[in-house]
Amino acid sequence: MEGGDIMLQAAFWGAFAGSSILLGAILGMFKQLSKLTTGLIMSFGTGVLIGAASFELLIESVSKGGLLPTTIGFLSGSIIFTVSELIISHRGGHERKRSNKRKGKSSGLAILIGTIIDAIPESVIIGVSLLEHGTVSYLMVIAVFISNFPEGLSSTIGLKRDGYQNKTLLMMWSIIVLLASISSLLGYLFLNNASPNVTAFISSFAAGGIIAMIITTMVPEAFEDGGPIVGFISSLGLVCSLILSHI
Repeated sequence: MEGGDIMLQAAFWGAFAGSSILLGAILGMFKQLSKLTTGLIMSFGTGVLIGAASFELLIESVSKGGLLPTTIGFLSGSIIFTVSELIISHRGGHERKRSNKRKGKSSGLAILIGTIIDAIPESVIIGVSLLEHGTVSYLMVIAVFISNFPEGLSSTIGLKRDGYQNKTLLMMWSIIVLLASISSLLGYLFLNNASPNVTAFISSFAAGGIIAMIITTMVPEAFEDGGPIVGFISSLGLVCSLILSHI
């Protein structure tokens, strides 16, 4: 396959995985799903993402680069995400996956920045997967697609309650989709000739950021909206992730 075709694939799959956040946002503009439904979708996405981070990213990182780069990368990703989360939390960004009315007027920008911080590591890894496998990691694409949908849905409902217009919301989420596409493309381009150790570090770095994001933002919202059943739904998502990683 020609390099240009692979570049287009990287951009396409990054955009596709990110597009569900826009689809969720559009649904949130015109129809409000029950909190239970949103919580169940989010919990399933949580399970799939945990599986993708574990089976697709960490195991392959250890296989290609060894335990040391994987461990350093994973903890670095978790630390960077946590520090970023602390910063944007003071501006309302910690509520980016929630549908409740926000208290601060500046939360819209913080939610946008927080969502970008969530989206970039996931999208970069989609591009990197083309380098490792010669084809995109469908597990990562599916995991990101599923997890993005409830984020766009619940965040849009909350932002509409804050008074944000549909035009502004569409612009916000379209920016996320565009950045997801660009991040996937850049992940492919800049790591095209990277050593196995570097690739292992990047993959595990993304895994660390994803796990920290899941525990910080997705799990509390899923349980709050869905109740105790979300534990089982998350387990289903994890099993689906396991099955997909062996297909």
